[in-house]
Amino acid sequence: MRMLRSLSLSLWLLTGPLLAQGTPAATSHTPPTRFGWIEPVMILNDEVQLKAKLDSGAKTSSLDASDIEYFDWNGKRWVRFTITDPVTDTPITLERPRVRDVIIKRHNSKHQRRPVVQLEICLGSYTRKVEINLIDRSEFLYRLLLGRSALDSIALIDPSETLLTTPSCTETTPIIPIVE
Repeated sequence: MRMLRSLSLSLWLLTGPLLAQGTPAATSHTPPTRFGWIEPVMILNDEVQLKAKLDSGAKTSSLDASDIEYFDWNGKRWVRFTITDPVTDTPITLERPRVRDVIIKRHNSKHQRRPVVQLEICLGSYTRKVEINLIDRSEFLYRLLLGRSALDSIALIDPSETLLTTPSCTETTPIIPIVE
């Protein structure tokens, strides 16, 4: 009896936290994928591939953008912005609906207001619609930063590795929803 009770307690301790989380990774049969701290990411629909820094210390995601301009289209606010294809060094102008603006608090300077757009990206074999704020990141080595909200339930980041995957999404790859 004592052994059975001990076994039951051990099973509960092992599975209880997984059941309590309720995230897709905890409830699905697919474990998160191991990624390095730098990974290639494809911006779908525009077929631009960038190296992204996967940053579990940041909640949100940011993309290097220039010539950021707000405009109205069909009664909705949109954002036009330019990114640079790192392979060809060609500027690419994109237009997306503005999701919202965020205020980013900075330690030693003024707060920044940044537009947020939604981009469909491919990371490894995962397709996700990710909210990304637009800002000049030209002084950074990696023009795309993916934060926790973009990586939740799909990624385990190995800080000792880089470039462990390649974008391999297809038109039939399901979009993995982000759980807030």
